[in-house]
Amino acid sequence: MQADAPRACRFGRRWYLNNESWHPSVPPFGEMKCILCWCVSGETHCQRQECPPSACGSPATRDNPCCAKCR
Repeated sequence: MQADAPRACRFGRRWYLNNESWHPSVPPFGEMKCILCWCVSGETHCQRQECPPSACGSPATRDNPCCAKCR
């Protein structure tokens, strides 16, 4: 790899290209669809999907499994 080329990121056993994004897989849970990771110049950054606060007592996660909504 050349010194001026964008650097890749290693996450677990996989390599990702610069500016590539993915949902991490964490054994034994599998793919974490509510978390998004991305590679920036050889550094991996991850963030959980932010959800607005629920205003009801028993929210449902039917439309979006990451964020609860009132029924």
